[in-house]
Amino acid sequence: MLRIDGLSVNYGAVEALKNVSLDVPPGRVTAVIGANGAGKSTLMRTLAGLQKPLAGRVLFNDEDITGGKPEDIVRMGIALVPEGRSTIPDLTVEENLKLGGMWRTHAQRATSLTRVYALFPVLGERRDLGADTLSGGERQQLAIGRALMTGPQALLLDEPSLGLAPLIVTQILELVELMARDSGLAVLLVEQNAVTALRVAKTGIVLNLGEIVKSGPAQEIAQDEELRHAYLGY
Repeated sequence: MLRIDGLSVNYGAVEALKNVSLDVPPGRVTAVIGANGAGKSTLMRTLAGLQKPLAGRVLFNDEDITGGKPEDIVRMGIALVPEGRSTIPDLTVEENLKLGGMWRTHAQRATSLTRVYALFPVLGERRDLGADTLSGGERQQLAIGRALMTGPQALLLDEPSLGLAPLIVTQILELVELMARDSGLAVLLVEQNAVTALRVAKTGIVLNLGEIVKSGPAQEIAQDEELRHAYLGY
């Protein structure tokens, strides 16, 4: 279980997150949605150890990891897929994947690699090709696959729909939801595309100007017309 308790983050005088609390249980997708500037990416960066909080705690399996180093947080079992599909174009698909699990044992890497290729068959088909030859959707699969190579218990997905066709986004997120259910992975999905995010999530959280304005079952939030117009823009 990943638990965020009263998290506040400032950028100078700007309050990016204000007393944010939420749980990310295993085996399901929890979606954080909101407009640009809501604080979604700040939340993810803080959980991954890339941004220090002003106040609050981050607990993972009941251990306080607040303000931990990024490399330590990864080794504990939390993997971030950052916005922008950060793959290394000069490396092959397989080299990118192996880089994700470079600190693990050979046997662990081999097992994870087999699982990633089973989950994303196109990556197996193109394992010897450069990452720069992949389409946008394939690069997103590669970015997720590289995160899975760390053997995570919690996966942080930051705006995976950015720049992708709606059909590709739906396919990727449905696959992530299936993966969460089948493997018990706790997935925190941050998205501006509220419709698709709420479709695959169990729980929805609406973030606005750094504050949670609504949380609850994803279907209920998707059907709340007043909430959609006020905060989600559809």
